Amino acid sequence: MPIDADTILIRGGTVYDGSGGEGRLADVLVQGGHIAAIAPALPAPEGAKILDAAGAWVTPGFIDLHTHYDAELELAPALTESVRHGITTVLVGSCGLSLAVGTPADLTDMFCRVEGVPRNVVLPLLERVLDWHDPPGYLDHLGGLALGPNVTSLLGHSAVRAHVMGLGRSLDARVRPGEDELRAMERMLAESLDAGYLGLSINTLPWDKMDGERYRSRPTPSVFGTWHEYRRLTRVLRERGAIFQGVPDLSTGINLLLFLAASAGIGRRALKTMVIALIDSKATRGIHRIAGLLAGLSNRLLRADFRFQALPNPFDLWVDGLEVPVIEEFAAGTSALHETDPTARAALLRDPDYRRRFARDWGARFLGRAYHRDLFEAKIVDCPDRGLVGSTFGEIAVARGTDPLATFLDLQAEHGNLLRWYTVVGNDRADQLEWILTRPAILVGFSDAGAHLRNMAYYNFPLRLLRRVHDAARAGRPFMTIGRAVERLTAELADYLAIDAGRLAPGKRADLTIVDPAGLTDDVEQIHEADMPGFPGLRRLVRRNDPAIRAVLIAGRLAWDGSAASPELGHARHFGTVLRARLSR
Repeated sequence: MPIDADTILIRGGTVYDGSGGEGRLADVLVQGGHIAAIAPALPAPEGAKILDAAGAWVTPGFIDLHTHYDAELELAPALTESVRHGITTVLVGSCGLSLAVGTPADLTDMFCRVEGVPRNVVLPLLERVLDWHDPPGYLDHLGGLALGPNVTSLLGHSAVRAHVMGLGRSLDARVRPGEDELRAMERMLAESLDAGYLGLSINTLPWDKMDGERYRSRPTPSVFGTWHEYRRLTRVLRERGAIFQGVPDLSTGINLLLFLAASAGIGRRALKTMVIALIDSKATRGIHRIAGLLAGLSNRLLRADFRFQALPNPFDLWVDGLEVPVIEEFAAGTSALHETDPTARAALLRDPDYRRRFARDWGARFLGRAYHRDLFEAKIVDCPDRGLVGSTFGEIAVARGTDPLATFLDLQAEHGNLLRWYTVVGNDRADQLEWILTRPAILVGFSDAGAHLRNMAYYNFPLRLLRRVHDAARAGRPFMTIGRAVERLTAELADYLAIDAGRLAPGKRADLTIVDPAGLTDDVEQIHEADMPGFPGLRRLVRRNDPAIRAVLIAGRLAWDGSAASPELGHARHFGTVLRARLSR
């Protein structure tokens, strides 16, 4: 009897429907892209494909609320690296960056250096595919791609500001947008919300820099916006119940208070505000507690609707030479990354005056930082001098009788990007990470999937949360139920984003994941390198743990069978779709 591709019966799993409750043993019948029934011992329709879920958890497909897949969607819309980990919906347009409007050159220069994506691939790509002229047209363009997961989007403020003001004016601290330009931004935002965008993303962090030659090393356009400009735009967001996503200025941390104040709902509608990110940082121990408590107090006392994004795993980095955003935390680091020629960069790193400036910036105590700068913790994992592999910069300095920072700069100058090293930035203390994960004022996410391709690998963050919760329960120290963990990865995110996703119920679109808890082992933590689709010669960091996922369905179609993607994924248009926000005035 031929298999009916539109009918799938998931047999004998423990169903967690996204509501946060306990799981229940049941079958799930999928027909015509939707869930037809959830009940024990369902009869199998004729020709139905049967998926065995015995001993497994059946959950809504996971949502990744912070990616930079904007460029990768144009090259490999299957986004298999997320789908294989159970993610069925991704959000693009974060951190003030999006491809919604602008020229190929402008968009490339805003996006590539900030997100660690090769400019020499993205620029010709956008010159080839850019066929939209405004933000609504961009969503229509995405809808025409053979999407793997569903895609939803914020509107990036940098793109809007550059388009309205011109890129050069938008990057000039002496220039403020005129009234006509502010009104043009407001109109573009309103039209975008009408088209289904979730809201607006901004960036106030000056560490994020422009690529290209025209304005290289200036902060991105959104950084030059004032709070007067942001407030004009948040009025539109507040009226529509849309999201205001922001990157705070970590160099001082003070403007976090402005985000909290913007969200307040006393005498007005609360502004849904998502800020990046709540981390137990090694550089500033305890700040996560203060920030988390401030968020909770604002939501209770000021009637705010404020959330931090938060990762459920350690925040670790791999670095080729100096190619990592945390080096841009100080001016001397930006000066080094400004030099794209390896010989010129090496000469700069050897210059005595530059080294004094680097040391001064590196040791500055009164400016905010994300990176702890402990050279006895940063370990070399690859280097032409094999004798250095496995040692920290500090250990090498002690062996040589030299200063650790001088040793760091010497090795950078000698080996350039062939020097690869590893460090843990935060979330390294289990008790503090569990405290973060149980805060009502966090949303689980911030994977940065599709960006920082050589630095980070958080594509499988949902499985790392489930493993942490599962292991804690088995060890007799539960801090969260499996049902609550599933809710944090699905329905809670969908509700905040105002999209139709994140729940298993009859009539809902059949986006779901079958998780095998026996596969939630150390494998979910192990790092690998894999070829990057569409980026010749580039190997990105990934974590691969296929035994943890038995199957992933998107719109009722089997997208991942536990070991391989469907051959139709990324080629046929019956998997993901563009999810447009359901906003209420």
